[in-house]
Amino acid sequence: MGKTAIILGASGLTGLILLNKLLDDKRYTAIKLFSRKRIEGLPSKVNQYIGNLFDLKSFKKDFTGDEVYCCIGTTAKKTPNKTIYKSIDYGIPVAAAKLSKKNGINTFLVVSALGANAKSNIFYNRTKGEMERDVLSEKIQKTYILQPSIIGGNRKEQRIGEKIGLVVFKLLQPLFVGNIKKYRITEAEHIAVAMIKLANSTSTTHIITSEKIKEIATK
Repeated sequence: MGKTAIILGASGLTGLILLNKLLDDKRYTAIKLFSRKRIEGLPSKVNQYIGNLFDLKSFKKDFTGDEVYCCIGTTAKKTPNKTIYKSIDYGIPVAAAKLSKKNGINTFLVVSALGANAKSNIFYNRTKGEMERDVLSEKIQKTYILQPSIIGGNRKEQRIGEKIGLVVFKLLQPLFVGNIKKYRITEAEHIAVAMIKLANSTSTTHIITSEKIKEIATK
């Protein structure tokens, strides 16, 4: 019998790549998406549960499966309100971890960020750090927290200035060596591949750094 994967954030850059890879993966016979909006044109292998992710516990009956992939995240530009930002980047992943624990799901993967630190004076780094701390506190048997640097890939929405900035940043990548190598762009493709490989591994490493993400994805 095949496995069931749960994805939160399937409409985002990393989540959509992940979804497509799981669709092609014969180990998975069912994929559950929990989101605010329906994604059209998906095969019968996918079940979509539409609702308020800020109240994730309302999905408790349907939140069952073998693995949870949490690709939820926003940016300061998209969500300048810090209360809402924290509800998304902290609240949803932590609620998903709690629900996974209650429903006996033993594999939980979440995309965090380089620089995450619960004691940081920087709000965004602190939010990610607090999320990591509280996800790990659920003690789910296989918990993997991925910490990418700037995520690269073809986004649906990207301003001209952002595109130019990313191109310049890519050109500078060869200069990122030694201690600053970890700040190189992390491709969304690598994140998605690494998540699936980790979910199907016996690794006991909980924190997956930006450099390690690429290493796992490409080996």
